[in-house]
Order: sequence, then structure tokens, then C-alpha cells
Amino acid sequence: MTKRRGISPVIATVIIVAVTIAVAIAVAFWMTGIVGLFTAAEKLEITYAYANPTQAGWDVTLSVRNTGTTTTSIDMVIINGVQAGSTGCGGAALGTTLPLTLNPGDEGTITITVNRDGTCGPTTFKSGVSIEVKLHSTGGKEYPKLLVLP
Repeated sequence: MTKRRGISPVIATVIIVAVTIAVAIAVAFWMTGIVGLFTAAEKLEITYAYANPTQAGWDVTLSVRNTGTTTTSIDMVIINGVQAGSTGCGGAALGTTLPLTLNPGDEGTITITVNRDGTCGPTTFKSGVSIEVKLHSTGGKEYPKLLVLP
């Protein structure tokens, strides 16, 4: 009868450790890809906002930058709780075509014409009145900015 011999316990341990390390590296690369998908974040930043007086009222200008990691679009502008350009906000008109799509790192400008003595909800636009302008994104987030009409 011949004696059979297997691999030594040291060699078996080395093989098991090598296979375990290879599987761990593969799982790490796979998880990195999945984490990258779930960590895409929408973040808009209003870099500046101002209101220039005109004879008819004010031209409001907002500069917005996408500082997030995913492309986003601004689909609505809300003034004092009422959507600009809607029937409840006849005193303000958008000068920018929406939706405004911004890739990560892009910057865009939104202009709004506000009429003197115009109304937006319960607010009548006059000098010294504060208006809250919110930018609503397609991701469902709102980014507010408070302005005082000069």
C-alpha cells in the first residue's frame, strides 16, 4: 500500500491567506463603487444676490453655484412663499428660462423683475421691504436668500 501525502499545513495556510486577501481586495473595490453611487450629493450655493432699482421696480439678480457632486436643475423660484410667475405672484417675472441645469462646479445667474407696488401673495413690493427668494431644485431641496429692496 502506497502512502498518500497532501500538502503541508504551512502551504495550506499560505494558500488560504492569499485567497482571503484577494477576496477582501475584490470586495473593497466593489464597495467603493457602490458607496460612490450613494454619496452623490446635491448642493447649491447662492454666491451673491442683489436688487438694482429701476423706474418700474427692481431687477433682482442671484448667482448660484453647484458645489455638490451631482448635476442638478433649478425648476422653480419662490418669492415669499409664492411661485414667481404664477397667478398669485403677478408682481414678479422671471428673466431666466427654467429649468436651469448646473453640472458640478458650474455657476449660473437667475434674474427676476419685481414691479413697484406689485404683489406676491400678501407682500406688496416697496422700498425697504424684505423678500425671501427660494430656489427650488428638481431634487426637492430649497435654497433661500433674504433681500431688502433698496
